[in-house]
Amino acid sequence: MLLVEDWAEIRRLHRGEGMPIKAIPRVMGCSKNTVRAALRSSGPPSYRRPAVGSAVEAVEPRIRELLQAWPTMPATVIAERVGWTRSIRTLRARVAELRPVYLPPDPASRTAHQPGEVAECDFWFPDIKLPVGWGQSRTATQLPVLTMVCGYSRFATAGLVPSRGAEDLYAGWWQLIAALGRCRGCWCGTGRARSAGGATSGRS
Repeated sequence: MLLVEDWAEIRRLHRGEGMPIKAIPRVMGCSKNTVRAALRSSGPPSYRRPAVGSAVEAVEPRIRELLQAWPTMPATVIAERVGWTRSIRTLRARVAELRPVYLPPDPASRTAHQPGEVAECDFWFPDIKLPVGWGQSRTATQLPVLTMVCGYSRFATAGLVPSRGAEDLYAGWWQLIAALGRCRGCWCGTGRARSAGGATSGRS
């Protein structure tokens, strides 16, 4: 490897003293290719240590097998199973990274939502009668209220829909979503609409 001192001397001889390229190798004791490379380079040479993989990578497939069979297996037991003879701290750190992938979901964990991520929609049937004109009225069963509550802000909104049919359900969803003004991501629904008489709910 060309030293920084030699790189600087080659450039000084050629640029400062005007020494020909073919004469510099005899003075410096290097090849012509080394001289040309030093003159073409835009900066001094630097040493870069080659990247070396961690020793735990060699046993990682076996660690994954053990965690898949027993996600809570202690790191010390895993070390014995894989024949680990190095520092236990290195192995324990890798096991800590891999373990969450194989652990079952915690049934008692609290669900958290980001702003604009999810909203819950459902029908509401208040015990009222609404006048619809011409001396007629409708109950909430005939003229249901579609409600929506945002998962993060708990913002709630609602609107009347003509029926519980699929076409009115999806149109109602769209009106409620549009009333928010903007949506951070993609909204998707799992509506279970029924034509008449059945309860309907959905998540958007």
